[in-house]
This record gives sequence, structure tokens and C-alpha cells, in this order.
Amino acid sequence: MNLDKIFIVIPAHNEEKVIGEVIAEVKKSGYDNIIVVDDGSKDRTGKIAKSTGVKVITHEINYGKGRAMRTGISNAHGDIIVFLDADLQHKPEDIPRLVEPIKSGRADMTVGSRLIGDISNMPIQRKITNFSSTALIRLFFGVKILDTQSGYRAIKKEFLEKMNLESNRYNIETEVLAYVGKFHMRVEEVPIETIYGNEKSHFKLRDILKFIYLLFYLKFHKMRKK
Repeated sequence: MNLDKIFIVIPAHNEEKVIGEVIAEVKKSGYDNIIVVDDGSKDRTGKIAKSTGVKVITHEINYGKGRAMRTGISNAHGDIIVFLDADLQHKPEDIPRLVEPIKSGRADMTVGSRLIGDISNMPIQRKITNFSSTALIRLFFGVKILDTQSGYRAIKKEFLEKMNLESNRYNIETEVLAYVGKFHMRVEEVPIETIYGNEKSHFKLRDILKFIYLLFYLKFHKMRKK
């Protein structure tokens, strides 16, 4: 499988300070098939991305990460799609390690796991929510991975084309895993280092209840559709 069969999809919203650096680092890793989905940014994110020569698709309003990912999927024509956040939390130099298990035939999907190795720099709130969501996703869908909330993923396009993804926002991460369980996809986790900013988590009780509702909806309604 050649590198030109790998597409990098970068959902971006108001990331003018770092989007140029992210794209440069992806190119430095040897990947030129890059799609930036400018999801209703109010700053110069789209303009800067276009100046680098990559394909930029613009949403006139901010729909959310899920819709941006879906737009990227529909415009990527490779065998593997890598999803990379635009805020520099993920290191683009990890992309070759993410795609290698798929290229070698060992996996249908890989997840950049923040929970393999040293997790001392992960905020405690993230550890708690990750552990809880991972336990529930394993219970509902039988997906046995540690870091279910990592958005740094590489997935075979053939599987993405079979997923009837509907989520507009961050629910898409869980929706994909529901299909992973349904299709019995082979998943391999790849250790990555994540750079955390100073952002504070606002995960509250209502978010937990919404997450549990989502799991029930996916398990007992959506995944039963043909």
C-alpha cells in the first residue's frame, strides 16, 4: 500500500495559531494527501490552511467535530484515513506508527492510545472519564481497547463507507466504536504522547447521563438497523 493511498483528515475550528505548523509537520512525515475541514472558523484558519496548498473544505457555520470528520471522509479517496486534531495535542510524527498495523494487515483500525505507558501528565479528570467511558463501551459493544476517547485514529476507508455515521459533535468517537463492535473489526492501540494545554474539563453529571443515553441509543436502536 503506497503513501498516496493514505489521507489525513484534520477537522479545524479557530486554530489559526497552529494550523500551519500542524500541516507542515504532517508533510514532514511524508504525507501530502491532506484535507482540512474548516468548521465555521471566525479567524484565519481556512486562509492559512489554503496557503499551504492542501485541500480545504469550508463549513459556513460551526457544525462540530463529527460533521467535519464526515465531510472529510466523503472527500478522501484513499485506502486509509487518519484523523488528526488541529490543536497540536497529537504529534503528526506518530502517523507512520498508526498506519503501519493496517498496512501490514494486522488491523482494520488503530487508536493512538494515551493510556499505554506514562500517563502522569494526563489530568486526573480525563483519567476518570476515560476509565468510566472505556468500561461502558466494553460492556455495551465488546470493544476491548483502553483509550476509547482518543480521536487520533487510522481507519480503513472500506469500513468507514459501511458506517452510517450521523453524529455532528464528539459523539462520533463513540459512534465509530459501536460500529467497530458490530463489524468485529480488528483494532490495535499504538502508544502516543499527548500534549495537554491548560484547558479545564467541564464534564458534569448531565454529560454522563447523555453519554449513557447515547450508548443505549446506539446499542438497542441504531446498531440493530440493517
